[in-house]
Amino acid sequence: MSLRSWFEWLDALPSSIAIRESIYGYPALLTAHVVSMCLFAGLVVMMDLRLAGIGNLKTPITQIQRRLFPWQMLGMTLNAITGAILFYGQPMRYYGNWAYWTKIALMVLAGVNALIFHRTIYRGVAAWDTDAVAPFGARLAGGLSLVLWAGVVVFGRLTAYNWFQLQ
Repeated sequence: MSLRSWFEWLDALPSSIAIRESIYGYPALLTAHVVSMCLFAGLVVMMDLRLAGIGNLKTPITQIQRRLFPWQMLGMTLNAITGAILFYGQPMRYYGNWAYWTKIALMVLAGVNALIFHRTIYRGVAAWDTDAVAPFGARLAGGLSLVLWAGVVVFGRLTAYNWFQLQ
């Protein structure tokens, strides 16, 4: 089964059709997706600004992480669920949409960036936790995260307009 035929099969399911044709459900889903994105992205920006050495310089990184992480995960979980349902409701809209695939690629890169940061640099946080300026690797990870997540938001918005459809 090709990727396109899988997308077409998904698009034809009665529940997929019901989601995209729902007068109130689809707009409510879009709203929940945007609100959860704001929660997640806003908290990620707060953490990344600290890592990059731009904001909250007097607050230890572990304190920011401890306070924000549960809320970041809540926002990410809600955003992933609503995003998956939105995708399920209109899979053929996304199949040839270059902005959607760019958004997905940037999300993967942002996840890899976070994973590498937590598996390497963050392990030694005790040595630099209260420093106003984090080590270069932490600043780089924070800066990359800011750029990648901003790209996710931008390309997520561009997905709706689909100026150039790929076939």
